[in-house]
Amino acid sequence: MSITVSGISKSYGAQKALDAVSFSIEKGEIVGFLGPNGAGKSTLMKILTTYLSPDEGSATVNGHDVNHNPKAVQRAIGYLPEHNPLYLDLYVREYLAFNADVYGVGKSRIDEVIALTGLTPESHKKIGQLSKGYRQRVGLANALLHNPDVLILDEPTTGLDPNQLVEIRNVIKNAGKNKTVFLSTHIMQEVEAICDRVIIINHGQIVKDEKIEHIVKGQEQVIEVEFDLRVEEQLLAQIPNITAWKNTHDMMWELTFESDTDCRPAVFDFAQANGLKTLQLNLRNKNLEAVFREVTKKNS
Repeated sequence: MSITVSGISKSYGAQKALDAVSFSIEKGEIVGFLGPNGAGKSTLMKILTTYLSPDEGSATVNGHDVNHNPKAVQRAIGYLPEHNPLYLDLYVREYLAFNADVYGVGKSRIDEVIALTGLTPESHKKIGQLSKGYRQRVGLANALLHNPDVLILDEPTTGLDPNQLVEIRNVIKNAGKNKTVFLSTHIMQEVEAICDRVIIINHGQIVKDEKIEHIVKGQEQVIEVEFDLRVEEQLLAQIPNITAWKNTHDMMWELTFESDTDCRPAVFDFAQANGLKTLQLNLRNKNLEAVFREVTKKNS
């Protein structure tokens, strides 16, 4: 495993930020780490990058224990923190050259990461002259500088415009072809576009850990239907694969099904068989945002 977390707990005084958190990430996975503000995301990332020590439990990165071998962990990780610390008076290349010396990598790598992160047109400027989006690129370039096996990115797309978002998404996805990427974000579409898997944390505990394809293409589907006449609830139970129903307004119903095929024809057939007309018939599959709201609301 590229990252293993086993029973990690961390408290700040009386507040428990992490409560026996456990999961593992395989090499080459791109995993989105989601949670409400204060859920424990940044705390866990700081433990994985050896900035913080856990109160209980253990974690390894590339087989190196974060407590017992922090230097090896740091060499294996490229880290972009949420509040990207940069030397604003340095030029982009000057800043990257300084860090290249720290990492002990050749200067040719600087040109590579500048091209990789789309910094080329701004690379002659001081960091303080850059927009917030380009400063994020400098941070990402620095995280990639020593060609680490693991990237830990805390809100990597903060401040990027829509065009920049697409470019940085591609950088992260390309990096994920031969690296492990663990990223936190509040942008659900970002996770759906980039990640293979999502881990959701709430109140310091993991409440969801699932492949994105299982969430986005899951078997549960919701159909909104409006009939022209009132319907008895017991009749709705006859529709194949239906698991729940809710009268939302007048003759409007929200029907939930467990099936990997579109259930709208079954609703239409039900209406015909019972002398009803369908005035509206809309399929609304659950997306990641809906799942996030559901699992974090349950535990709030």
